[in-house]
Amino acid sequence: MSWYRNTVWFVKGLREYTRGGYESASKHFNPADVEVDVAGRSFLVTGANSGIGKATAKEIARRGGTVHLVCRNKERAEVAKEEIVTETGNQNIFLHIVDISNPKEIWKFAEKFQNEHKLNVLINNAGCMVNSRELTEDGLEKNFATNTLGTYIMTTALVPLLEKAADARVRQQVVLTEQWAKAHRNIHFSVMHPGWADTPAVRSSMPDFYERMKNSLRTEAQGADTVLWLAVSAEAARLPSGLFFQDRQPVPTHLPLAYTHSPPEDEEKLMELLEEFSQKFKSVSPGT
Repeated sequence: MSWYRNTVWFVKGLREYTRGGYESASKHFNPADVEVDVAGRSFLVTGANSGIGKATAKEIARRGGTVHLVCRNKERAEVAKEEIVTETGNQNIFLHIVDISNPKEIWKFAEKFQNEHKLNVLINNAGCMVNSRELTEDGLEKNFATNTLGTYIMTTALVPLLEKAADARVRQQVVLTEQWAKAHRNIHFSVMHPGWADTPAVRSSMPDFYERMKNSLRTEAQGADTVLWLAVSAEAARLPSGLFFQDRQPVPTHLPLAYTHSPPEDEEKLMELLEEFSQKFKSVSPGT
């Protein structure tokens, strides 16, 4: 019976994550939530040269926000920046070339950024889905380096800057979100699932899935909708910090009967290990 129930929940969840799920959920959205002017507020979006990151950055730019694009590939990033400026008319778009899988680069970038800019919202969008084992130049497994350690360092390094801002917000991984929400009461943390969207990452990393599902996938803008809502809407900030969202609604972080819960001591240990690990890559003096 447990296998049957899990299968039912998987199929139900898959359907909710497709374009049809978004279209159904969006009937209950309040358009006014995101019809806001965010001029004067500063947003940093990682992985912003394509997919959901670029769609999010573009929508924030349309609303007048200052947007910092953090990207790995300079050529693609410059094309994305030009597109955003041209389509939105917003000139306050800044480009930073940083490899989120390189912890030393992130520390150096964050230190420089804090000295030169303000920040209201950090959107940790960059991620990867590498199917074969690949190591970074530091000997780190690529998925861990990008999706977990890179996100941890970027947020840790910029928390002091965010603490100075009014209505500061961050989006990131589930356990990290929950733990940081407890530790930093002045910052609103949240995490979301974009659903299955037609993005370059899905097409390249999950080609078989893409071929089967390509006619049902969400658009990049639909995938980015909840990110935008969390970043700019007053309604999102009224909800408790540390929640997991899908289609503008808080949802459970674990499927029923999935047995994916972890004990609090394991989550605390994870944070301790990430902190210890991240410090190994932090420069002890300028230029090192």
